[in-house]
Amino acid sequence: MNRLAKEKSPYLLQHQDNPVNWYPWGEEAFLKAKEENKPIFLSIGYSTCHWCHVMAHESFEDETVARLLNETFVCVKVDREERPDIDSIFMTVCRMMTGGGGWPLTIMMTPDKKPFFAGTYFPRRSMYGRIGMLELVPKIKEAWEKNHDEVTRSSDKITGMLADVVKVEYDSELSPDLADEAYDQLARSFDSRFGGFGSAPKFPTPQNLLFLLRHWKRTKDQHSLDMVEKSLKAMGNGGVYDHLGYGFHRYSTDHRWLVPHFEKMLYDQAMISLAYIETYQVTHKTEYRDKAQEIFTYVKRDLLSDKGAFYSAEDADSEGEEGLFYFWTKAQIDSVLTPEEARIFIKTYHIGEESGEGGKIPHLDGSSPDSTLLDIAKKKLFVSRSKRERPFLDDKILTDWNGLMIAALAKGSFVFQDTGLLNLAKDAADFILKNLKDEKGRLLHVYRNGSASIRALGDDYAFLIFGLLNLYEAGFDQRYLKEAQRLHQEYEAFFWDDEGGGCFFTAADSEELLVRVKDGDEGPYPSSNSVAMLNLLRLGTIKEDPELLEKAKRIGAVFSSRIARYPSAYTHLLSNGSGDFHKIVIIGKKNSSDVMAFKKALADLFIPNSVILFQDKQEKASVQICTGFTCLPPVMEPEELLKIEL
Repeated sequence: MNRLAKEKSPYLLQHQDNPVNWYPWGEEAFLKAKEENKPIFLSIGYSTCHWCHVMAHESFEDETVARLLNETFVCVKVDREERPDIDSIFMTVCRMMTGGGGWPLTIMMTPDKKPFFAGTYFPRRSMYGRIGMLELVPKIKEAWEKNHDEVTRSSDKITGMLADVVKVEYDSELSPDLADEAYDQLARSFDSRFGGFGSAPKFPTPQNLLFLLRHWKRTKDQHSLDMVEKSLKAMGNGGVYDHLGYGFHRYSTDHRWLVPHFEKMLYDQAMISLAYIETYQVTHKTEYRDKAQEIFTYVKRDLLSDKGAFYSAEDADSEGEEGLFYFWTKAQIDSVLTPEEARIFIKTYHIGEESGEGGKIPHLDGSSPDSTLLDIAKKKLFVSRSKRERPFLDDKILTDWNGLMIAALAKGSFVFQDTGLLNLAKDAADFILKNLKDEKGRLLHVYRNGSASIRALGDDYAFLIFGLLNLYEAGFDQRYLKEAQRLHQEYEAFFWDDEGGGCFFTAADSEELLVRVKDGDEGPYPSSNSVAMLNLLRLGTIKEDPELLEKAKRIGAVFSSRIARYPSAYTHLLSNGSGDFHKIVIIGKKNSSDVMAFKKALADLFIPNSVILFQDKQEKASVQICTGFTCLPPVMEPEELLKIEL
């Protein structure tokens, strides 16, 4: 075993038996590299990454490749989910140097952490236009030994360019026109036949759908809502959705949502369920409520830990093959179901109609028909599938991803009036707040095997605060509002940039890396700054604090020039920058029938730019609505809320 055997990360432990002499990220590795004048071979991935597994099997488990790596480098392994701060910097380097990125991420750098080579997956031997490890490593060794000064100069230049690339400065206030430009870009890239945006590979990008719902609310543009509904229906019908066990896979490898990349991530379940919940609020079509509830069923069944918080992800692979757990042939179906059950399932879910993998993946052309026989067939197949070798479960608990899941569950509990979802959200929040703190009470990032570690990053604070605010609105438990306010003060103290505005991704007292980044780019989920902006707007509205509201504006201003270059890449941040926030206060006796009636009425309305508060008073229930410094007369009946345009 190498040094990774002492780590807790499931990804690092997957590599503990490699003949590569791996080190975890830390001073021991960098001191050894300096002492022996060797470059660093940095490999970054995560436990449910298919191509990480492929590169590991081909190269890191191979004695010949391992010997070359050990002779040439000091080799360092990083779990990107455990250290997203390291990953974000070197992924930026990779995109800057190669024009692309992804995992596994491969970086070669000097002992002082300055990169000079970047790439992603490399096969064992050169093939398909990619140089192989057996050819690449000797070339790097030769360059390091014979052209050392040139390599060092190159690394200095790349590091300087990196500082320029990640630098963001206060520019000008966020223009309202940018939201319209983002809408135009999304409309142009919208796939009118299959939903979603762009072509293969096609990602869910739920923040685009949340943005379009807000655009519809602001402009009443029907096409905004049509794009959302078309996308959600197509995603929910496609093979990217698990029709037997529920939950969404990472993304579709084709433009039809048919053949997915099969890993299931907690953050995808959270963000996609939010899109379904809000679309249900807008349309009141039960299919969107049902899909959100199915996602929650999957998360509760397969990702819920015995601690009450949620695990990170399930792998794409089982038995050494991606997607095998989810595939079905006609013969397999016939062996489980009666002839009539098999006939209706195969016909409904189009088994065998496509060549290759597509013919083995259950998918729908339209909504699933309401059929008792079909339901029986699905349950039987689910039970049969459960006996297969399951994909690997990454059982670490991450504060940030749990924050998103808490937010989604709390929103679902409010909109669907579902106390079961509320209790799930509370249990997860209570576990995080109790167990993911250090001896000084500071928030931590990751929990596994009975202990928490790694100083919390920007995502951890922003996403957990987001979840706690949603949790307060769902149940009006003051503990969660107070904890959200306390965490936000801690977040500002260690992450806010007093000079330039906006929040850094790492705390002021965190490990010093090549650069200190302000996270603004959106990927499968929003950036910490865009969620922090929303939190500031909500907390500023609750406390009627103009300083917090001004800080929210400054976040928009910090990223405005970047957003102007490609607005549709920043849809979550733009969602928060349009329109005034409304303060809605329910006044009355807690849990009384009239208070619950007001709460139900508000749950039926889509008012995204709002905070909902509760004042416990022994009087007839009413609702007070204020926008800015103007308040409407008290609303005395729930039906009256439906007549107010917010």
